[in-house]
Amino acid sequence: MVSYETQLEIEQAALALVHSSSVAVLTGAGVSAESGVPTFRASDGLWEGHRIEDVATPEGFGRNPGLVWQFYNARRANVATVEPNPAHTFLAQLENLFPNAFTLITQNVDGLHQLAGSKNVLELHGSLRRTRCTVCEEVRDQFLDPLAEMPTCVLCEGLLRPDIVWFGEMLPQEIWRAAVQATTSCEVFLVVGTSAVVHPASGLIRLARGVGAIVVEANLTLTVASDPAEIGIYGPSGQLLPQVMKRLRELKGMT
Repeated sequence: MVSYETQLEIEQAALALVHSSSVAVLTGAGVSAESGVPTFRASDGLWEGHRIEDVATPEGFGRNPGLVWQFYNARRANVATVEPNPAHTFLAQLENLFPNAFTLITQNVDGLHQLAGSKNVLELHGSLRRTRCTVCEEVRDQFLDPLAEMPTCVLCEGLLRPDIVWFGEMLPQEIWRAAVQATTSCEVFLVVGTSAVVHPASGLIRLARGVGAIVVEANLTLTVASDPAEIGIYGPSGQLLPQVMKRLRELKGMT
């Protein structure tokens, strides 16, 4: 049963969207967690029992690429077993309502947004589905097909690495610039399933608020993003966001 307060926030979110001409969205691990994708970063600082420094940094890959690939092959295998949830579907449907003025900026690397039908997706942190050669730099979409324990490049036989932005690495600058552009030009900025503590992505929230966008947060609980958010919808996004879509369609006179 949705509380009266939550119903009011859903109504406000739908009203903000119906009066908007452009939307940008920032998503995080909480969206995919509802599909069964582990967030990996636990409260003890470990990812699946491994130190972050060992499995998610260039230095860790240099020391023990086999361990890093063991970790990422396990992540790839997990993602291959899950499906997009209603929150992913909501965002794909929302893009259809704003076909030329919608950008989805994600910190997730699982590709579930695209699988749900989202098209204009900016992957800030890369993708589990791609590899990059450490020698010739070729990026290749491997989908989620099983890879060797130490996969090598089909072009030059160099060692491959996941096409993931690890801790200590720069974000892909072209994608980051596009994210900033989308943020500064939107009228509604929707934050979904992110703790808003990972920089620089979290800075987009206050950037949006600073340029006058209405910031809407949809998260399981209050987060760092709650302060700049004008509208807050708290609970499972896969349950509550479809209600925003239902009300938005009603306001637009759609069946």
